Amino acid sequence: MATANELREMSDEQLGHELRESQKSLFRIRFQSATERNDTPSNVRKLRQTIARIKTIQRERERELVGEGAGK
Repeated sequence: MATANELREMSDEQLGHELRESQKSLFRIRFQSATERNDTPSNVRKLRQTIARIKTIQRERERELVGEGAGK
């Protein structure tokens, strides 16, 4: 689980890969907690925060591209 600064240093492709991996991990942990005992429930929160950070950074980059195209 990377910090926001580490995520900002990644390329768009790396961010996309990190997002997919985090979502897969979250799914596995949620499934595991539904079927058996979850040893570390805090991991769900950490993964959700990581996913939110990645999506926020992707959205910031998207807005920068749109802003440049509109002449802002």
